[in-house]
Amino acid sequence: MIRKIIQIDEEKCNGCGLCANACEEEAIAMVNGKAKLIRDDYCDGLGNCLPACPTGAISFVEREAAAYDEAAVEQNKRAKQAAQAPGGCPGSRAQTIRRAAVQAEAEPAVSELSQWPVQIKLVPVRAPYFDGADLLIAADCTAYAYGDFHREFIRGRITLIGCPKLDEGDYTEKLTEIIRQNDIRSVTVVRMQVPCCGGLERAAVNALKASGKFIPWQVRVVSTDGRIVG
Repeated sequence: MIRKIIQIDEEKCNGCGLCANACEEEAIAMVNGKAKLIRDDYCDGLGNCLPACPTGAISFVEREAAAYDEAAVEQNKRAKQAAQAPGGCPGSRAQTIRRAAVQAEAEPAVSELSQWPVQIKLVPVRAPYFDGADLLIAADCTAYAYGDFHREFIRGRITLIGCPKLDEGDYTEKLTEIIRQNDIRSVTVVRMQVPCCGGLERAAVNALKASGKFIPWQVRVVSTDGRIVG
């Protein structure tokens, strides 16, 4: 049948993965660092992924495509949930991480934190430390998972942390006002490699768009075993 469906321009795709996170039907997946429409029958043609794409790589086309199959989408979701059992969501799945013993350094690590509070819900919208700041928006688990977090990410930045899975509400409005009302120079988002962390990334990206400002930004991804994977 001829119907409306998404099309992804690989040349424009920067591999951020925001579209895959935004697609509730899981029709999009990251393949070799690029977003791919993996199943026509998973795409409902509503385009939730379009506003999530920061590079404009996604558009609508009308072409021959299999009809949207809601039953197949639900079956795929249930299969993935079953594969994750008993831990459920990858972000809450129990696992043991074994590491080789390392010799303790002679000097203890020094905190690079330069402001307080740090929780997104608690931080004021306006504060002197925001003026000319390089902003770090981080999932709270990242500092525990990545051993060199202070030196690599907190140093020289103003830090905001949150967990979209545990905190009530959305961060977008608060982050929008922080970016809009202050002279923010850049934004770095650090998230875990788990689906629930996509909410933090989406909030930051939507806030940047809603602020009306053009600010350099980047997303870094930390695996649950403490590696930088994106």
